[in-house]
Amino acid sequence: MSEGYLPYAADAEQSLSPEELLVLRRQYEREGPQVRVQTKFNYAWGLIKSTKKAEQQMGVYLMHEIYSEHNERKRECLYYLGIGYYKMGEYGNARVYTEQLLALEPDNKQAKCLRELIDARVSRDGMIGLAVSGGAIALLGIAAAAIFKRSK
Repeated sequence: MSEGYLPYAADAEQSLSPEELLVLRRQYEREGPQVRVQTKFNYAWGLIKSTKKAEQQMGVYLMHEIYSEHNERKRECLYYLGIGYYKMGEYGNARVYTEQLLALEPDNKQAKCLRELIDARVSRDGMIGLAVSGGAIALLGIAAAAIFKRSK
């Protein structure tokens, strides 16, 4: 676990084993076109927790279907859509769904922790981007100085 681990947002950091995901997939496939909402939710949840982006994308897709078709699952779907987008590095989308959940449940500890994770990642990635950009500009400056020096 990371140093700043937030226990309420554990789903953002933990994944299922391939065997656990296989159990969920088999259940989902066994139910076929009349899949129960709980089975579909469990499979989407497992996919979102995956370390593979393609599986995360499929999980988000299924979670969106549940979100649009089952009002009683909106709260859970908002949270896991936030997790899914966070894990895929789509922090803007992660923030949108997390904020929607917080609008419904302002004291939701999971959503508050997820928002902190999103903010920390955006801040860290922004700093890395600035460092890379600054390094590139410095290299261009050095190259320009060398070219200028040679031309004299």
